[in-house]
Amino acid sequence: MSGEFVDMPRRTMVQARQIYSFIAAGELGWAGPWKVLVEKAMTLLLERGLQDGSLFVHQFDETGNVIDPRLDLYDHAFGLFALAHAGRALGRPDYFAIANKVMDRMDTEWRRPEGGFWEGQITPCPPYRQNPHMHMFEAAYALHEATGGERWQTLMRDLLSLFQSKFQNARTGAVTEYFDINWDALEDSTGSIVEPGHCMEWAWLFETAFSDLSGVPVATKLTNFARGYGICPDRGVAINEVSLDGSIIDGNARLWPQTERLKAAVARYRRLKTEEEAEEVVAAYRGLVPYFQTPCPGTWYDRWMADGSWMQQDAPASSFYHITCGLKELMSCSSEL
Repeated sequence: MSGEFVDMPRRTMVQARQIYSFIAAGELGWAGPWKVLVEKAMTLLLERGLQDGSLFVHQFDETGNVIDPRLDLYDHAFGLFALAHAGRALGRPDYFAIANKVMDRMDTEWRRPEGGFWEGQITPCPPYRQNPHMHMFEAAYALHEATGGERWQTLMRDLLSLFQSKFQNARTGAVTEYFDINWDALEDSTGSIVEPGHCMEWAWLFETAFSDLSGVPVATKLTNFARGYGICPDRGVAINEVSLDGSIIDGNARLWPQTERLKAAVARYRRLKTEEEAEEVVAAYRGLVPYFQTPCPGTWYDRWMADGSWMQQDAPASSFYHITCGLKELMSCSSEL
């Protein structure tokens, strides 16, 4: 791991995440030209990456030319997410107008009668996935915070209802990953897969998104399952996959679940102010730190293997968003800990 740039296609989802990350860095005190960088990135994203003014493409090459115009729900979720944060940070209400135009198209063409959204042209369905819907919730939350628009709060409520009725396992409180066309659990073992990181990512959203705390009971069940079955006691980290019965499916540990564990812990500490939650914040942070102890400062490991070794691979740029989200949440209450 040398810190050298690796040339590969640029996904719209990752470009949108990087836009958010630079905004967050600027708002946390980075003195670099973050507003200039964000405006340039948004201009490229919208001029080249938005078909018909309302559909995000999938990939660009190194010069910014579109090389994959296919549609994908993740790209649209993060495109809306970038529009929300850039519109607020740069004082650009025109970005909110674009977000509404994108959502108009999605409401017309992407809504599924069974609930949720069409996933696009890249990933075959079935199985249908909950995770891109989490990022649609995240985008709606950001747009509601930025604009106060009722449509975004309505979308949040719709997705909370879908989560409670279909995504969340009634017996355990965990969120499973894969479903049939009716959002019922798959009958094979795939239907029992739980990612603790996604449990904690949803938990953070439900802890923070509703001022009336209506998401807290759902979040508590998610957090309890993830902490009960998804933390490796030896390494002190959130692992990749378990089954609904708590048995380990994948004991390796990617970087991003550690940031989601941290976010969920901070949100619970902010609400409960207990010593137990303060200790969990510290434990989550300690679990994250080893990922940054690489031969090249400023890079990160992505996979801590179950045998204690690190997978040697390039540091994925997409992780920067997760890192930024986690540290921003921690810094928001660091003076209280």
